[in-house]
Amino acid sequence: MTGGGGDVWIEAGFAELARSGIAGVRVEVLAKALGVTKGGFYRRFRDRAALLGAMLEVWREGRIAAIEQQASLSGATARERLASLIRLYSERMNTEGMAIELAIRQWARADDTAAAAVASVDTARLKNVAQLYRANGLTAEAAEAKAFLFYCFVFGQSLLFLDRGQRRRAQLIAKSAEKLLDEG
Repeated sequence: MTGGGGDVWIEAGFAELARSGIAGVRVEVLAKALGVTKGGFYRRFRDRAALLGAMLEVWREGRIAAIEQQASLSGATARERLASLIRLYSERMNTEGMAIELAIRQWARADDTAAAAVASVDTARLKNVAQLYRANGLTAEAAEAKAFLFYCFVFGQSLLFLDRGQRRRAQLIAKSAEKLLDEG
């Protein structure tokens, strides 16, 4: 996830966050998961709050870099890039990534620092997708609204449990994607 001395602790923190939420991200739990003593943690981080801050920063930077790269128009039209983003979010379910996303959003409900990280990621996501819609010919206002619907769809569909099977889910996603890719 990063490249430095605290990587293993941050990665273990994310794994525990995905597994049990923010309450589970504790020094003792992470040390045990890594098979090391707590001393290594305290050589790298001042305290748990420092680890949590580092985790938020790694998540925020990673999510913003990802959307900027995914929304880049190099070699693709805006419509193709939007279709690619829909496929990315709906076809290949990254269960750990989604668990981390949901846990951070839950954490943000009670923590201003986490809320600020989530807000900056959401702002970047909406801005980049709105730019694609603008490049596709929509006005700024229409592009912002379509970007909002886009993210409501890509995150919302991943939370739905459909009893109609994978084939029906794929059909619903494809039909929904057509609506999101319409010109109007």
